[in-house]
Order: sequence, then C-alpha cells, then structure tokens
Amino acid sequence: MTQEEIKTHLMATSEEFRRLVAQHAEYGQKLEALSARPYLTAQEQLEEVQLKKLKLRLKDQMQQLMDRYRAQQQPV
Repeated sequence: MTQEEIKTHLMATSEEFRRLVAQHAEYGQKLEALSARPYLTAQEQLEEVQLKKLKLRLKDQMQQLMDRYRAQQQPV
C-alpha cells in the first residue's frame, strides 16, 4: 500500500487519525496567519515556535499510526 492509500484508509477508519489530521491542519492555518504578518511580537514569535513543535509532534504521531497499520498488513 502507498502512503496515500494508508492515509485514506485511516481517515475512513480511525477517529484518532482524523483528530490528528484536523489538529495538524488547524496549527498550519495558525502558522499561515502568523507568517502573513509583517512583524511578529515576541509573544507571537514564541507562539510560532510552539505551533511548529506541536505540528511536528502531530506529524510524528500520524506517521506512527501509518507505520503501525502498514506493519499489521504485512504477511507473517
């Protein structure tokens, strides 16, 4: 199975995966809004760094779910 096929399957079958994807997208939107500003305050810069870390953590969690699913599909 390809990465995209696994993502599609997990989106259809896993509430946890859908939640992670939605949260990842939300953080991405917040980051886009911050990057559209001409100047960031110190607080906004801190928020940007935190959002990037959170987004990366979610990406790692999504990858773990995809890896786990792929491992379950492997013939023994």
